[in-house]
Parts: sequence; C-alpha cells; structure tokens
Amino acid sequence: MTIRAVRGAIQIDCDTRDEILSGAAELVTTVLERNGLAADDIVSILFTATPDLTAEFPAYAARLLGLTDVPLMCAAEIAVPGAMPRVLRLLAHVDTPRSRAEVRHVYLRGAAALRTDLPQ
Repeated sequence: MTIRAVRGAIQIDCDTRDEILSGAAELVTTVLERNGLAADDIVSILFTATPDLTAEFPAYAARLLGLTDVPLMCAAEIAVPGAMPRVLRLLAHVDTPRSRAEVRHVYLRGAAALRTDLPQ
C-alpha cells in the first residue's frame, strides 16, 4: 500500500454546532465512500474551517463517526478577502492501493465551485 493525500471541502449554511457536525460528517463519509476506504485506512486528517466557523470543532464529527484512534487536528483558514465563506476543508492521509490519478477528491455543495476541474 501507499500513503496518499485526499482533499475535500464542503460549504455549510451557517455557523452552528449542528451544521458544522453534519457538514463535516458528510464530508468525511463521502471521502471514504468515493475512495473505497475504511477507518483502518486513515493515517490522519487535518480539518480547517474558514474564520467565520467557530461553533464546533469539525474533527469532533469524525470522532462521532467512530474514528476514535485516528489522529485528527483542526486549524483556521487564513482570512483572505473575498474568499468563499463557511467552508470546512479536510486533508486526509490514507493507506490505499489507488494511484494518485485514481484518488477521488471531494467538493460538496457550494464548495464544488472551488474545484470545477474535478468530476462530481
């Protein structure tokens, strides 16, 4: 197996605990499904949130999904003027037989506009 990085993002509707948890859970679940991954394949996940999302840690959603022994970290995105608001991002390091070209990066809801070059 090889360690690969998988990127993903989701734009959520508002800065509430429920929105952050449900959006982060949707993002993690979709990344795993589209890449044929199980919890044991995850080496680590770095989550980021735009500065307007502060109601909850997105990594907590991964814990609620059962990723209790995976190293997780949260950070704030830099506040770039004009950047898309209310975006949760992840960078997951995974153990997979897929080539770099076969990895499916996931951009959901409004965040799909960040990577129009990728198939949805």
